[in-house]
Amino acid sequence: MSCREVLLQIAVPTKDFPLINKDPERLQYSCLVSTCKQRFLTIDSVQKYRPPTPKKLPPPSMTTLQTTVVPPRTINPKFQNLLKLIDWPSPPSSVTNLTFSTSPIKCSYSLLNPRKIYRIGENVEVIITARDHNGQTKKYGGDFFRAKLHSPALKAGVTGQVKDYNNGSYLVTFLLPWPGQAQVQIRLIHSSEAVDVLKRKREDSPGKVTFNGYFQFNGTSEVMECNLELPGHDVCTYKDPVSGNTWYCVRPQKLPCDTLVYHSTGRISKVTNEQEDSLLSGSVTNKIISGSVSTINVVSDNGSVGLTSNLSTCGPGLESLQPSGFYYGDLWTSLTCLGRHFPQPADALTCLRGKDIHMIGDSTLRQWFEYLEKFIPSLKRIDLHVSYKSGPLIAVDAGAGLVMRWRAHGLPIRTSKTMIADLHYDSAYLAGIGGGPHTVIVLTLWAHFTTFPVKFYLERLERVREAISDLLFRSPETTVIIKSANTGSRSLYGSDWLSLQLDILLREMFKGMGVIILDAWDMTSCHYIPENIHPGPPVIKNEVDLMLSYICPK
Repeated sequence: MSCREVLLQIAVPTKDFPLINKDPERLQYSCLVSTCKQRFLTIDSVQKYRPPTPKKLPPPSMTTLQTTVVPPRTINPKFQNLLKLIDWPSPPSSVTNLTFSTSPIKCSYSLLNPRKIYRIGENVEVIITARDHNGQTKKYGGDFFRAKLHSPALKAGVTGQVKDYNNGSYLVTFLLPWPGQAQVQIRLIHSSEAVDVLKRKREDSPGKVTFNGYFQFNGTSEVMECNLELPGHDVCTYKDPVSGNTWYCVRPQKLPCDTLVYHSTGRISKVTNEQEDSLLSGSVTNKIISGSVSTINVVSDNGSVGLTSNLSTCGPGLESLQPSGFYYGDLWTSLTCLGRHFPQPADALTCLRGKDIHMIGDSTLRQWFEYLEKFIPSLKRIDLHVSYKSGPLIAVDAGAGLVMRWRAHGLPIRTSKTMIADLHYDSAYLAGIGGGPHTVIVLTLWAHFTTFPVKFYLERLERVREAISDLLFRSPETTVIIKSANTGSRSLYGSDWLSLQLDILLREMFKGMGVIILDAWDMTSCHYIPENIHPGPPVIKNEVDLMLSYICPK
């Protein structure tokens, strides 16, 4: 039986991940050589049926199609299991105003079974009681609380795991990972009523953030609205020939569709009414709630060594625990694998010597590029005369054989005016990388999708997953690191709740692949510095150290 026939038989949807592509040649091409060899075939038979490498087209990577009508938005049935993972309780339809929403002032929490002394490795549990602005206990769940255990004096912190009982009560579980004192902090990020607004506006108002397309030819120029979806008939459709991603612009009045040259952020529209604004206002968003928990005293005979004694070296395929790690003395200790620290530039350079690094994502990943460029003196940037915000950027150390690149993940991207030809879609860019033991791919994809219906994000992740699967097929020794979302957003256009939803989908989409999921969520949510969508230097240093731990585990 051929690999093609075997794959047709085994390629069926599963509960955890539905079938993405039923095409037998594509399935066969996406199957790792090692897996096929182990289960069914010889290497010779894999090569016999392997289709040719897809043609890599040079930029610009978009093909102009004829004017079209945007079809009605529907969710592909194969994504239904994934959508269940982000299902969130909704408040009763009768609750629509601020008075009956959750109040951060009226909420409280208390410690379950308090003791005078605790030991490292034990768990502490806290119960949150949610109340509305009248002081009445809520009868339903859906509030978005975030919790951390921290010690400013020790520069220590760890996230708490929140369980919603759907009756106004929430259980928070904290791991005790360090010796000394610790304090509980619990914040109401959004009430359940505010979350309902975020969810509805995400799905029903994708045009609240728009983009500009700049058309130019022979001295004539026009600026038109562009987006992932546009209503009406008179639009230009641009389909990337490699990835299949699609982009739309309102058709110019004077110029043809194929004169699109530049892209930039457009306008941000208000899509909420006065009542919805009150639910999302700063007075009730990201507020610390009060509780009866005094300082927790933690003792241990051997410090936190016991928590990491059984961990393996960092590598692909490891699932992050909850919590995935903790800060102590301003250094991150991973609970997923044996992370390392790289205090000196020489340490980082030794790890990266001979590496070809491709970073594809948003500005939170560009911070990693900027950190390494500044941290390693011999790493010098080459000016490519492009828009800095979207790249591509490149830095090299010729003596060490190190090349490091960063570029934006392609449309949609909120950025300053930049050439369309410089905006390569992530999956199309990955299709042009040969890979190998010296190649490192670092990818993040979330921040610029929070304002759009989930359908668009799932379709994009699916294409990226296929591209990574193809890359690992041709070069299994390639290191692929996927940075998770991080915290620090509080608005309708970029809330932590919206980011969390996409982060859950991202982790599930790449589960079971030979990739590394680097958990930046925990690293940004329990540090002592104020949260920001662009984390401060201490957080970035620890994130990069963890990345280097996966590249150089020993």
